[in-house]
Amino acid sequence: MTCVSSDVPTHGNYHNYHGYRYHRPGGYDSRLALLPHDLLTDARVLDVGCNEGWVSCEIGASEPPRLLAQSWGARRVVGVDIDDALVRMAWRRRRTLWSHQAPFSESSSASRIKRKRTPLPPKPPVVDYFPASCQHMFGPLPIPPTDTPHSDTANHKFPHNITFRRADWVNECIPEDEAGYDVIIAFSVSKWIHLNGGDAGLRRFFERVHATLVPGGAFVLEAQPRESYTKARKLHPTLQENAQTLQLQPEGFETVLSSMGFRHVQMLGEPGEGRFRRPVDLYIKQVDVLLYYNTDD
Repeated sequence: MTCVSSDVPTHGNYHNYHGYRYHRPGGYDSRLALLPHDLLTDARVLDVGCNEGWVSCEIGASEPPRLLAQSWGARRVVGVDIDDALVRMAWRRRRTLWSHQAPFSESSSASRIKRKRTPLPPKPPVVDYFPASCQHMFGPLPIPPTDTPHSDTANHKFPHNITFRRADWVNECIPEDEAGYDVIIAFSVSKWIHLNGGDAGLRRFFERVHATLVPGGAFVLEAQPRESYTKARKLHPTLQENAQTLQLQPEGFETVLSSMGFRHVQMLGEPGEGRFRRPVDLYIKQVDVLLYYNTDD
């Protein structure tokens, strides 16, 4: 089992990647803004290479606190990363985000039920309910357990709908894979999978995505351009050696994915600035159509 926690980010496991990419504080990711809003709503989502969990937490939040640009309301979000230290930070990110908002208030709804009136929906969370200064002094608020731990509904509400796993997902299965995913997101990880595993490793990754997506499921891919490989491969001799053997080109990924049963729906856009300006593409796993013939005719 691979467990990476080194100072050299040979797997793209940069600490504080969000701040490094956007050069500003804030919890929202402009790449998510490109997606059709209903793509993630009530969906089971896998975030491959989740880093410190910023994207995973944004997808799983049911209400948009100040730290988030908008609400996505995914039913279940699994963030997976090869770096154990980053996964621990992702769990802390989840708890920190939870601390920023007040619990839902249901008092008004309960009183209206007693008066036999139509209950009002619960009030949205209060932004900055637990100030950042308090978190620095006392730590984030604890996340309460669900009233019904085995309830399917309870576990699909933020923050209980977000889970993080440490795994080399290209080569290792995780328990959540068995149920399958409606959406798999791979933001800026293809280069690192390619450099570490070669063409075979990248193909294996695409095959794993296809195998764990439900029929009609979506694959959101932000692939780094080939010129960005040059600097990355200098991080380690193994990456330098592997780079010499690569035959697949990022512009050819669509052909590879099509051969595996994906349909390229559209290029959603190119968010980001400078060298972080990369295309985000949406692929759909095609549904096999079975033809039935009436043998009586």
